This record gives sequence, C-alpha cells and structure tokens, in this order.
Amino acid sequence: MSEHPSETLHFSKNWQQQLAEAFTKIEDLCQYLHLSPNDLPVSVAASQGFPLRVPLSFAACMEKGNPQDPLLRQVLPIQDELDTYPGYSHDPVGDLASVAQAGILHKYQGRVLLINTGSCAINCRYCFRRNFPYADLQLGKQQEDAVIQTIRQDQSISEVILSGGDPLLLSDARIAKLLGQLSGISHLQRVRIHTRLPIVLPARITGGLLASLAVCTQQLIIVVHCNHANELNPRVGNACKQLKDSGITLFNQSVLLKGVNDNVAALCVLSEQLFSHGIIPYYLHLLDKATGTGHFEVSAADAVALIKQVQAFLPGYLTPKLVKEQAGALSKLTIM
Repeated sequence: MSEHPSETLHFSKNWQQQLAEAFTKIEDLCQYLHLSPNDLPVSVAASQGFPLRVPLSFAACMEKGNPQDPLLRQVLPIQDELDTYPGYSHDPVGDLASVAQAGILHKYQGRVLLINTGSCAINCRYCFRRNFPYADLQLGKQQEDAVIQTIRQDQSISEVILSGGDPLLLSDARIAKLLGQLSGISHLQRVRIHTRLPIVLPARITGGLLASLAVCTQQLIIVVHCNHANELNPRVGNACKQLKDSGITLFNQSVLLKGVNDNVAALCVLSEQLFSHGIIPYYLHLLDKATGTGHFEVSAADAVALIKQVQAFLPGYLTPKLVKEQAGALSKLTIM
C-alpha cells in the first residue's frame, strides 16, 4: 500500500518530531483509521488513568477500517480496563520489593535492572508497569553516580539491564555517558537493553545512536518487544539490520494477548518474520496481572496448548519459551 503524502512527510522528520506528533487523542486515531469512536468500546476514563500514545509509524501498520485490528487492540483505551479482576494488582511482578535503591531493581542473581526513564514512545494497554511509581523510583541524572558506584562495588553483578519506560528515549549523549561508565567496570560481562523503539519508532535508530551504543565495551544485547507480525515493516527491518550490522545481538519478547496473537498462525508467522529480520524469538510471556489488563488474559492451559502446536510447526530455535514472572521467584518460570 502506498503512503499518503502526509505520511511521507511525517516519516522524513527526525525521531523526536515523529514522537511529538504521536496520536494522543482517541478521536484522532480513529479518524486516521477510518473508524468511528461510537462503534468501538472506547473509554475516555481509561485514557485519563493511562494516556493514549501511539506513533504514526505504528498506527500506519494497522488495517484501516478494521475495529478488530490486532495492533489497534494493543493501544486503544477501552471500557474493559475499568473492570475488576481477582488477583490483579498495581505491582504484579514484585518490582517494588526488588528496589535496591532509586533506579535499581535487584531481582535475580547476577543481574540488576536500571529504571532509566518512565517514558515510552507507545503506551501499551497491557503494560505491567502502567501503575509503577516512576516519579519516585526512576534513575535521574543525579542518582546515576550512586548507581554506578553500587554496581562497581558488587562483583556478583555480571549483567546490567537498561529498562524503563524505554531507555532508548534517553538522548544519545546520556546513553553514551551511561554505557561509558558501565564499560569501566571489569566484572560486568553484558549490557542488555529492553526497548520497543526499533519496532514502534524505527526512526530512533540513527547514526548518532549507533555511535553511542558503540561506546559499550561489554557484549551488548537488545531485546525488542513485538507481539504481532504486522508490526514489522521495511522501516523496522532497516532499523534492526543497522543494529545487527553493529554487532548487537537481537532477541524478541512477546506477551500472549487475547485477541492479538492467541492463535497458532499468528505466533508462527511472528517467529518466522522476526528471524527473517535477524531477531531471535526469545520469550512468550503470560500476561502479568496488572490492574486494568485482565481482558487480555489467556489462561496457562490455553497457552500451553498453543505453544505445543507451535512446536509442531516450527524448529526449536524459532519457538519462544513460554514463561511467566512470579513475584519472589528466583527466575522467570517456564510453563510446560
């Protein structure tokens, strides 16, 4: 499908401009998709609690006129978010109990996770940190030196994970500074970055960013987040190729979501398409039970049945591990 001239103009802008022009109103997103809000179970109240944010680069992958589009379902605030589900909470995976100091979660042996920012380029409605107190616990510039010192002093830490929010929303200069500080720590073996930006805002992958990432002297891993093959397009492919060509290992983690990817065909095509872009299918997560997300849940029994069927169609290296995160567990739990 050819681009509208306004889309071509938009995609010629830099990533900051594209981010600033993201959809933030239900009416504007629906108008772009040739849908009427009156025909959808949209909820302004849900968007007030957790705002709508969708870059055009992601919305352009949706099928216009289709209210059941699997990408639209991931981002549209709907009335189901206001329903109460038993077992759901504001802290479903025990993040708060794992806070070692402002900006650091120390949940698993040998690894620490840095909450670099509370901001994302896209607000996914199933987000497990949609209620996280970022204002109090994210890693601000003033806390960075203390955090680096903590990592330097703890020789049991072999891997640092940059997370958020989305750490690639930090400026190139700040990313380079942080990676430079980590590179001076001899016992660190790997740095891992968890990001959705190469998928939802591929314009972020610039020469400047690649130069900042090259500051890292440890093995650098980027874990992207893609749930459906329709999220992948030539721009995404080019962004991922640039990362791969820079020597970065790429993995993907998905969330199993009702009405999005809870069928064998969707999961198989996703794995095939990811691998064609140089991305290894890594994890397929059961939904983390965050307040407001219950309508996305797929039961563990249904998930196991799905992954068994996927295994029948795909080789092992294309079959993601089916996992769930459980508060207090020593690792993610593989679902058999």
